[in-house]
Amino acid sequence: MTVALMWEARAAEGRGEELLAWTRDQVLEREPERRETFRAPQDRVLVITWWDAMYDARLPELPEPPADLVTRTVHRWRFEAV
Repeated sequence: MTVALMWEARAAEGRGEELLAWTRDQVLEREPERRETFRAPQDRVLVITWWDAMYDARLPELPEPPADLVTRTVHRWRFEAV
């Protein structure tokens, strides 16, 4: 089964590039099958990782960024391929 983890954060005003760089620097305790990073208006950053695992498997996730770098807590979602 393939599981995708989505991680989305919104940077504090004017700090989008810094959040993007911080996100890219994060190393997971093991490598996913695939990892992609996206950005969007309003300095949003989205990371999707794909794993060969069961839906409820314990998987490494990106942490919360430093509080002064974002406007709110990170949004996280988990999906399974169908």
